[in-house]
Amino acid sequence: MKHVGILAHSFEGAALCFRTVCLEGAKRLGPHNHPEITMTCVAMHHMLDAWERGDHKSIRGMFVDDAKKLAAAGADFFVLPDNTAHIALETEGEPFAIPCLHIGEVVAEVASERGHRKVGILGTKWTMTGPVYPGALGRRGIEWAVPDENDRKIVDDIIFSELCLGVFTDASRDAYLRIIDKLAEQGCDAVALVCTEIPLLITQEVTPLPILDSTRLLAKTAVEVALQDRPMPEWRGGPV
Repeated sequence: MKHVGILAHSFEGAALCFRTVCLEGAKRLGPHNHPEITMTCVAMHHMLDAWERGDHKSIRGMFVDDAKKLAAAGADFFVLPDNTAHIALETEGEPFAIPCLHIGEVVAEVASERGHRKVGILGTKWTMTGPVYPGALGRRGIEWAVPDENDRKIVDDIIFSELCLGVFTDASRDAYLRIIDKLAEQGCDAVALVCTEIPLLITQEVTPLPILDSTRLLAKTAVEVALQDRPMPEWRGGPV
């Protein structure tokens, strides 16, 4: 088996990814068995100012350092269970020490396999207005939509003031469901939960649209790579 590296940025999403890799491993390999996993987690606090400045180069440099830690620990490849982080990963710069399984490519691949034609994007303000998902979906001929400016603020505020801190409320769930209803009215036939904490709040049981759970899809695909059911990723950062 390949050794999975998890490069954490926001801890709730990374913890869900770690847990899902273990559960998927046990499902495939039997009780108490899963691929080897190493995780590194520098506090997101140290990068928030750079995000606000749009200083993706500095953020990328921190991720390069973390990838080197994972490589030194023996990881064969890594996942970064944070969709916004992939804006920095896609920035030009030093190649990562080991290849990365790109979360946006995983989600878009599944959207294509499921036959979705227009996908709503729910994530941080940077993810909803950034290039990662228009690129990943667009390369597969899939349309996309994001909430309006006021709703984007609601989604983003809930992520940073609640979800990333382990706070999950019915009021916030209801707010998200209202926004998902609006995306359905715009013709979306699925919604991509592309902040890795959102799947802790929104599940398929409560939403009218099929969901694309970026966290669990990434973890499941990482297990497939670890068990050599799919090829090792080759991407080491930069434009896709």
